[in-house]
Amino acid sequence: MIRYWELKTDAPDDSAELYIFGDIDPWNHSDKDPNRNASEIVRALQGLKAKNLTVHINSYGGDVKEGLAIYNTIKNSGMQVTTVCDGFACSIASVIFMAGARRVMNDASLLMIHNPWTMAIGNAEDMRKQADDLDIIAQASVEAYKNSSALLDDEIHKLMDAETWILPEQALEYGFATEIQSKPEEGLRQSAFKSIMAALVKQEDDPGEVTDEDIMAQLKSMDAKLDELVARGGQEQADDPQDPEEPDEGNPKQKLTGFNLFF
Repeated sequence: MIRYWELKTDAPDDSAELYIFGDIDPWNHSDKDPNRNASEIVRALQGLKAKNLTVHINSYGGDVKEGLAIYNTIKNSGMQVTTVCDGFACSIASVIFMAGARRVMNDASLLMIHNPWTMAIGNAEDMRKQADDLDIIAQASVEAYKNSSALLDDEIHKLMDAETWILPEQALEYGFATEIQSKPEEGLRQSAFKSIMAALVKQEDDPGEVTDEDIMAQLKSMDAKLDELVARGGQEQADDPQDPEEPDEGNPKQKLTGFNLFF
């Protein structure tokens, strides 16, 4: 059977990571491997010594009972909790998402909230009772959403009645998310660029010491060399139109290529 969760405790800095990737299904386990359900997640979390927990979620949801147990265990764990929507956090999985003090939506991710549903059999009175019971069950999710957002009960109920898909910007507006994770910061890209430039010019110093002026000077120098190479190659090709692809072994200047300039 497919396991829908995995707990990793080898992260640095007293941290752990919980991955909920799949349907939250209490029957999604076998007798040979029962570590598939919420009770095992709860026991695993209660045994953690970590101070920080990151919960990654990509799930259509599943069983409300299982999801509420996971939500409450994470919420009351005493750890610094960050929940991350890595794809979908739908139905009861969106409730688990609310357990984080930091709730991070990736810029290409979605929440979906709706009312719980069930299957029932019986007479009219049984059906009416089932409807009343579902209203009460739904309120547990409403409380989780309300504790993490700026919305009122009626506003949340309207979203749930409409089975609402929520984009990251909307999640941030409602308060369901605390931040949106998008492309890397400019500083990280700039640092990587400087490292590449240092390698290209065979600089022995720490890449962090390469200044913008150094980079521009190297680029201008390379550009000038490349222009000279192209001009020289065009002239030599004109001098020997019968054999444009074979360099003269006696002329080392003809052996220069763009790669020779860099390495």
